Amino acid sequence: MSQHASPLIPQILAWQEEFAQIRRQIHQHPELGFEERQTSERVAELLREWGYDVHTGVGGTGVVGVLRNGNGARSIGIRADMDALPIMEESGMPWQSLHKGTMHACGHDGHTAVLLCTARYLAQTRQFDGTVNLIFQPAEETLGGAKRMIADGLFERFPCDAVYALHNMPALPVGLFVTQAGAMSASSDIATIRLNGVGGHGAMPHKAKDPVIAAAEVVLALQSIVARNVPPGEVGVITVGSLHAGEAANVIPDHATMKLSVRATDPVIRALLKKRIGEVAHGVAATYALDLDYDYEERIGVLINTPAETALLQQVTRDLLGPQSLLTEVPRGYLGSEDFASMLEHKPGCYIAMGNGISGPHGCMVHNPGYDFNDDAIPYGASLWARLVETYLQAA
Repeated sequence: MSQHASPLIPQILAWQEEFAQIRRQIHQHPELGFEERQTSERVAELLREWGYDVHTGVGGTGVVGVLRNGNGARSIGIRADMDALPIMEESGMPWQSLHKGTMHACGHDGHTAVLLCTARYLAQTRQFDGTVNLIFQPAEETLGGAKRMIADGLFERFPCDAVYALHNMPALPVGLFVTQAGAMSASSDIATIRLNGVGGHGAMPHKAKDPVIAAAEVVLALQSIVARNVPPGEVGVITVGSLHAGEAANVIPDHATMKLSVRATDPVIRALLKKRIGEVAHGVAATYALDLDYDYEERIGVLINTPAETALLQQVTRDLLGPQSLLTEVPRGYLGSEDFASMLEHKPGCYIAMGNGISGPHGCMVHNPGYDFNDDAIPYGASLWARLVETYLQAA
């Protein structure tokens, strides 16, 4: 695409290769959650070079770059995540991870490059009136980084009238974006159920209290919750991802433990699932005269985009790239979770998905060894953030 034909900001488009190189450097040196020291140092170095007021160590390894212009009282926050995943990379790209067993399998290297490109543009042009807070967040993958930054006074130290974030979406063409008001991604909780019985010899089951039979019944009974308690049209998922009991064929174990992933796209359904899982587990345990240990960890809530902020970002997207560039309905079946939800529990804002391409490593699903962020998407994300800032903080 030539610059003359492109709807993107020409200055940003001209920097594509430069920021692609920055992205690839970050990609080669991935760091897990709360270990993003080298990435944070690079981010802070560039922001200082461009004239930002830089704050490091926010929530551990987080960085916030503050840029003020004019006398406007309004402020906006834009977040990018920085952490990688404990996955062995198999993308085959020249910039493949140099750290064995760790890779940027979710594109956070690309999100960081996008926001850095935005940062440089805003610093050079300053076509806004107010304050921009660029938030580089650690540990999104473990769903704890946003909470840690918030606990460290993120919004008290860096007030934001609204906050925004993006995430790449494989199998969606570059230049296409998706966002909607309301639920954008699902809650993510973990339930742990331990059924405690009495072990014994496999040849004398009548002298034991077998937790394996009870565990099997719990697994099946849990599936009735979504089928019979969640209203049609609403979304809930209960996945038993781990079930462990015993080691030997002729030994009845004294306990069985299972771990569940629980997701919903409505806070009411989330609360319902939590309640019913506990009731089912206790009921089955009582039926088999077993003791029960039940733990439910609420990790991250439903990500809810607020209407006004979503409408603004949708309009900015259309104005920049044309009406064909925006989908306003998230594809059904997408139940990923995102800890930007924690920020939206404190501030209004919007989360948007950005096309990463439809073929090769760019079309490969995230959290996959073959995945790679598409550098062609960098100017799209950066141009969108730049226009959002200029629109939200309109200069007089």
